[in-house]
Amino acid sequence: MELTQYSIVLVNLDPTIGSEIKKTRPCVIISPDEMNKHLQTLIIAPMTSQSKNYPTRIEVKHNQKNGWIVLDQIRTIDKQRVLKSLDKLTEKEIAKVKLIIKETFVD
Repeated sequence: MELTQYSIVLVNLDPTIGSEIKKTRPCVIISPDEMNKHLQTLIIAPMTSQSKNYPTRIEVKHNQKNGWIVLDQIRTIDKQRVLKSLDKLTEKEIAKVKLIIKETFVD
């Protein structure tokens, strides 16, 4: 399975601790393709079907379902946690992800 930046993949996030997002759920790969190719880990942002309108969350629609990319829960996972590839973000969604990451972690 090819694991590329801005792909949506199904990931088993358990076990977790405290307020970390749990369960098996879609996640967006945030790490660049060069890292994805050479490392056994990925940087991902989990997705959820229910959220409040926080500034670090991006609303998206995939497979006729509304969801949220949760950029305040970015984490590194082992590739073994990825169960299957689901979809890819649109160019518009990618631009939003980049903007929120920059505003949150760079500026």
